[in-house]
Amino acid sequence: MTDVGALIPYIAAALAIGGVAVALSRRRQYVLRWCAWAVAVPVVVAALYAGPGGAATLAAAVGVVCAAEYGQLTRLPRPDRMLLAAAVVALSVTAWLAPAQLPRVFAIAALAVALVPLLTGDAAGGLNRLCRGVFGVVWFAPLIGVVLLGPTALALFVAVSVADIAASFGGRLLGGPALSPLSPAKRWSGVLAGTTAGLGMLVLLGAFTPALVVAVAFGAPLGDLLESMVKRGAGVKDSASWLAGAGGLLDRLDSLLLALALALLLS
Repeated sequence: MTDVGALIPYIAAALAIGGVAVALSRRRQYVLRWCAWAVAVPVVVAALYAGPGGAATLAAAVGVVCAAEYGQLTRLPRPDRMLLAAAVVALSVTAWLAPAQLPRVFAIAALAVALVPLLTGDAAGGLNRLCRGVFGVVWFAPLIGVVLLGPTALALFVAVSVADIAASFGGRLLGGPALSPLSPAKRWSGVLAGTTAGLGMLVLLGAFTPALVVAVAFGAPLGDLLESMVKRGAGVKDSASWLAGAGGLLDRLDSLLLALALALLLS
């Protein structure tokens, strides 16, 4: 895979084309999403251009925010949230400095999060806390892919972002059967449109590999459904409300998390 710098012109072109498309749509929701993407892309590019250290910093920062949103979403007590955030940071730093130790650090992180309700003697809700905490570690662990995959992670990020926007456009425009009871507003037509656009972006970026094809085609839509399941269980629409037009950071990265997991497993 080529380096980060070589991808910048293609990403800038995709951003510009996306801006024209959302402007023509005249939908405030899409415009706000594009604005968030326009801010996020340069940050991701700069972090990855800085090398593994920058990628680890980005992964850790994103993980802390996602852990905070997830903790609030699932009503995890403060000690559980703090330990979950620390686990994500530890995994990101380990991916940078000692990747061979990742399995050990992951096991320690999951065990530490699981022990919190046990050691605090939570008889009423301890099992739920344990399951939610360990699930959080598993869900956010793929952020290490930002460090381990390098420029490939950037291509995946762009492809998944394009797929998300195209899926929303396509589903609204084409209609058809609903994708799942977990997310009734999403349509199979949107998934097909998003997958086509995402795979096209991989071709454009020179990253059309079997691992990334599977990640975009299956990881992205399933990741979106996974967060929808979590939010439905919590009885909320968005993971947070601080990101204009997009809810929270977790709402924007749900597709990417599972896509990163598949890319790591298959690479």
